[in-house]
Amino acid sequence: SQAAKMKLKHNINPVLLQFINFIIFVYSLVTYIPWYILSGSKQAIAKAKQVKARPVNNKPGSAYRSVNSLHCLASVLYPGCDTLDKVFKYAKTKFRDKKLLGTREILKEEDEIQPSGKVFKKVILGKYTWLSYEDVYIKAVNFGNGLAVLGQQPKTNIAIFCETRAEWMIAAQACFMCNYQLVTLYATLGGPAIVHGLNETEVTTIITSKELMQTKLKEIVSQVPRLRHIITVDGKPTTWAEFPKGVIVHTMASVQAMGAKADTGNKQLSRPVPSDIAVIMYTSGSTGIPKGVMISHCNIIAGITGMAERIPNLGEKDTYIGYLPLAHVLELSAELVCLSHGCRIGYSSPQTLADQSSKIKKGSKGDVTTLKPTLMAAVPEIMDRIYKNVMNKVNEMTSFQRNLFILAYNYKMEQISKGYTTPLCDSLIFRKVRMLLGGKIRILLCGGAPLSAATQRFMNICFCCPVGQGYGLTESAGAGTIMEVWDYTTGRVGAPLVCCEIKLMNWEEGGYYNTDKPYPRGEILIGGQNVTVGYYKNEARTRKDFTVDENGQRWLHTGDIGEFHQDGCLKIIDRKKDLVKLQAGEYVSLGKVEAALKNLPLVDNICAYASSFHSYVIGFVVPNQKELAELARKKGFKGTWEEICNSPEMEKEVLKVLAEAAMAANLEKFEIPVKIRLSPDPWTPETGLVTDAFKLKRKELTAFYQMDIERMYGKNVK
Repeated sequence: SQAAKMKLKHNINPVLLQFINFIIFVYSLVTYIPWYILSGSKQAIAKAKQVKARPVNNKPGSAYRSVNSLHCLASVLYPGCDTLDKVFKYAKTKFRDKKLLGTREILKEEDEIQPSGKVFKKVILGKYTWLSYEDVYIKAVNFGNGLAVLGQQPKTNIAIFCETRAEWMIAAQACFMCNYQLVTLYATLGGPAIVHGLNETEVTTIITSKELMQTKLKEIVSQVPRLRHIITVDGKPTTWAEFPKGVIVHTMASVQAMGAKADTGNKQLSRPVPSDIAVIMYTSGSTGIPKGVMISHCNIIAGITGMAERIPNLGEKDTYIGYLPLAHVLELSAELVCLSHGCRIGYSSPQTLADQSSKIKKGSKGDVTTLKPTLMAAVPEIMDRIYKNVMNKVNEMTSFQRNLFILAYNYKMEQISKGYTTPLCDSLIFRKVRMLLGGKIRILLCGGAPLSAATQRFMNICFCCPVGQGYGLTESAGAGTIMEVWDYTTGRVGAPLVCCEIKLMNWEEGGYYNTDKPYPRGEILIGGQNVTVGYYKNEARTRKDFTVDENGQRWLHTGDIGEFHQDGCLKIIDRKKDLVKLQAGEYVSLGKVEAALKNLPLVDNICAYASSFHSYVIGFVVPNQKELAELARKKGFKGTWEEICNSPEMEKEVLKVLAEAAMAANLEKFEIPVKIRLSPDPWTPETGLVTDAFKLKRKELTAFYQMDIERMYGKNVK
């Protein structure tokens, strides 16, 4: 079984193991009946087994809908609240004095010199200070009015290029109220991509931070001729002599002060209608230059309506930690779900998230420890990192501690797969691991890329909470599917949300058909109010990716391949762009190869590559420094990190490890990489080789490793 494959290996004496298993059996027997009566798990087990979505008719290729919206798709969160400004006004009236947005104060910043001579900035942070719903509403109204004083007109574009923080959300709400179209750009985008986004949308105003202004905007502002106003959210930067003529720098506070004094007599005329564009979101795109996705008010509201339905008991007791880029649809949707339900949102960053994070001074507290969130969103890259860090710590334990942890881990895995809970293990063994995320997490939302079964199960076990893996695209306003909290299966992304329907379209080239047995398979098409308007100034691409059927329903062609299980849950099994036909005619799914090898302790990241002019797969691997250095020591290889990575001898050793893992994962012989290149440098969004959600940018990786591809394929590469 899958659970047996994911179990950790121990080295306990077989006789002792028999005795321990007997004790566990007796314990399970004694506690089962009171647990069954008191915990309410009877209902949870029943719910997990229920059918979650059904096809709307019996024809092959019929759309699947959630059983909760079979006859009518949901599209509005609250009656009459059909635009985002109305949603916020409703929430402000209902939760007026409740805390909404929290930011930690910086008590001290200092430079820490590393042994290598590098200087790392470290911070000591204080408590969270909070703005109430009313405070945020007033700040947003004033900011919107202030932008109007600066000449911003309804239905025109305004850009935000800023880290995830309270001011980002305040600026967004101001734009929603005044019907300004908010152009969002990732803070990690490269210069040419930023210039492309700003010029394509013809913005005259950009909202940013002091740091991004100095590090990113300074170099490119001369290439954006229409730019007139730069608004910094965190105070005035030091004087900048190289400003082009005609560009004025304001602080957010000064724009809000202008707005507070402004006459707002004509304000009512500028209110948005549901079909108006709320956001033009530039995707970091794993291929080519970023595309601007036009997302309307009704698209976002339908999407967050669907998402909120999958989070039970969502409300004022919840605290969400916001640290992913708000320019990413996953984070923006999650925060809007929280804002509309009375939750608190405490802001963080990947560098200050946990006690061990890179910017937190040793001995001081990271954001999760201070905030103790109950809800958190994460991309698989972050969960994989937590998984590897914890497993490395487990390997460093004494033999007794390690075996105790492994026994508890394997026992809990068995119980979870049956739908049972393990309160004793949770409090005695996993409490310490759980504290890494503050100790109060009740649901982890995961999206942005596929999550491996092993990592998902690890998060379930060690953090004692469900992982709501979901599937959605910027083009579907982030909405598609999310797993229900009582569904503890792995490798699936759940049933369609109540706001949308999903159907599978035959893809003959890949051999996927919606008549396949036992499960219908095909390209995933998403339909519903959450499906967006299309790409900004890109009619040809919009026509290619979006279609409208005879009933007027709008469909997004995702390019992903899925299969529907009997209970109506979707599993992503492939991606059209990831499928390569080898010279001999076999199809290789690059994503499948990477998923099988990505969780090895030796591998930090991997990109498989195949050419139709050759008969084998190759790969680029970012090795784990600690693991590879240890392997080199065992093999008697001495040298610097670069020398180890560039060594053909070490390439062969790593290949052996990959081949073993590939066979254990039941990869076909032709799917196993035959040659690899070890990369001494990690792939980060800053390098341009991965997106902000850490998805591989295949085109850029191929260009970057072109010489290595030629070496591995022996020059004649097409």
